Amino acid sequence: MTTPEFTGLAAPLSALLGKEAKTGAADAAAAPATGTNTSVRTDTATSTAPAPGTGAAPGAGATVVPAAAMAGLPGMQPAPSAATGASAVPSTSAVPDAGAVPGMSPVPGTSALTDTSAVPGMGTVPGMGTVPGMQAVPGMEAVPSLGTVPSLGTVPGVEAVPGLETVPGTPSSPLQTPAAAVPAANPTTAIPTANPTTSQHLHGAQRGAFSPEMARRDFPILHRLVNGRPLVWLDNGATTQKPRQVIEAVAAFYGSANSNIHRGAHTMARDATALYEAGRAAVADFLGAPSPEEIVFVRGTTEAINLVAETWGRANIGPGDDILVPVLEHHSDIVPWQQLAAETHARVVPVPLLPDGQIDQFAYADLLSSRTRLVAVSHASNVLGTVPPVAEMTALAHRYGAKVLVDGAQAVAHFPVDVQAMDADFYAFSGHKLFAPTGIGALYAKPELLASMVPWQGGGNMIESVSFDRTTFAPAPHRFEAGTGHISGVVGLLAALDWLSSFDHEAIAKYEADLLAYARQALAMVPGLEVLGDAPDRIAVLAFTLAGHDPTAVAQSLDLEGIAVRSGHHCAQPALAHYGLDSAVRASLALYNTPEEVDQLVASLLRLQQSP
Repeated sequence: MTTPEFTGLAAPLSALLGKEAKTGAADAAAAPATGTNTSVRTDTATSTAPAPGTGAAPGAGATVVPAAAMAGLPGMQPAPSAATGASAVPSTSAVPDAGAVPGMSPVPGTSALTDTSAVPGMGTVPGMGTVPGMQAVPGMEAVPSLGTVPSLGTVPGVEAVPGLETVPGTPSSPLQTPAAAVPAANPTTAIPTANPTTSQHLHGAQRGAFSPEMARRDFPILHRLVNGRPLVWLDNGATTQKPRQVIEAVAAFYGSANSNIHRGAHTMARDATALYEAGRAAVADFLGAPSPEEIVFVRGTTEAINLVAETWGRANIGPGDDILVPVLEHHSDIVPWQQLAAETHARVVPVPLLPDGQIDQFAYADLLSSRTRLVAVSHASNVLGTVPPVAEMTALAHRYGAKVLVDGAQAVAHFPVDVQAMDADFYAFSGHKLFAPTGIGALYAKPELLASMVPWQGGGNMIESVSFDRTTFAPAPHRFEAGTGHISGVVGLLAALDWLSSFDHEAIAKYEADLLAYARQALAMVPGLEVLGDAPDRIAVLAFTLAGHDPTAVAQSLDLEGIAVRSGHHCAQPALAHYGLDSAVRASLALYNTPEEVDQLVASLLRLQQSP
């Protein structure tokens, strides 16, 4: 297979296409998604462009919030120039032939914009200055975590939580490293780059190196103010924020490669198709799937589950059959099965929980029978954080001939996933909970299941031939992707997976486990606060109630101090009903959250509890 030539692609896209990845029939049908050619061709010169993440790789000392990423955002001001003492903003000359399009600045996000006035209306977004509660960030040098994580004393009105000890038994935890001890990125110090032959994804830092400070510097939104306070984003269970590599890749796609995919004979179609299929290969690799042909792109986990219900479910579930669904499931893993059961006269059988939020495995074993056709279980609960023993549950279900669908929406950002090791029949996740754009997700299914499933939606892209006498369908996975897909979303997902793979996923899981232990200990100091669930295996999700305070009021009070949490039923009403509740507050943590942010949450809750 020859290496494709990508003419005119912006640096982030060319770099993504240069990643080594598994390829399948779809790649060969258009331009293959693999290769090593990452150069950007211009009329005058050819230069090698850095891959996403190489310009400001963790620890590389590059400008971490480029002016282009900040321009026009509410409450944001451009990063200071080198003359002001901040890290130097890369020159726009780093993008070859950036000015080839008349009146256009370089591709947004690839470097600092030196003159946005060239594009009409680009200087400011009308009306953005009137957004309530938004203030300009007072200089990038004051942005937390660009160099060192500020102590709580630097945040107005937030005091350190008295008496809070470090997490016992974790001497190597990054939580026990004082914030001041985290070395600042020195823009004048050269950081030795990793050997490109040994580091596939990130050339500016050794694979496996991880700290929340490394991650945070790639997220422009984490450096804004909310109600005059630095943003503390603890609503990751609803959606994660997006690193600049994802923002830049999506902008670069629309700026240099936008086209519909498949069947196109022109260069732009080939480039876009190559990116799309490179995304499919990246998802297969991320999930441990044997082939990209086992990956179907969908809008998200909800659509993936509905697709399985409407295709495999309708063909295999009938009167008297059972669908086992644990009580901890998200509504999107309950409602589609209820709708299917109502139409096919099957039963949705709830699997009860133990008091600590674990699935009752004895009850599960008793409920399995020859009538069981499907077990639908989440890999991690969005409200209790519970991580069930999915591999063991799957093995037991298979003894009865049942299939297993795993909802991985809350799991994929927190720990490694291997669909072959767990032997899942179906696995679904959403990109926006994995640092990727909204509106894109993926469904993995075993090839024999995909081959047996009829199309769910009809239209373009999913056919081989159409006549008024007979229509034949494309092979999987394309027969399940009717119409024009979310191409830019796939590009963003590809960039997100590339960014995430620059860190050791096991190291992320270890850090988040330590951060969760720290948060549990800290929240225990708030009088009247009760955390729901205490499963031994869980992700960093903390749903809680505060005595004497409505959950919505708690969330609104925290928001006044710049802390974003979620309140309500979290689309998991049966799980809350298990505790006699219909609402709770949820703080959900991610790899870029810090102990200092946990301290701010606790200090705010203490003030709220002590207020008259």
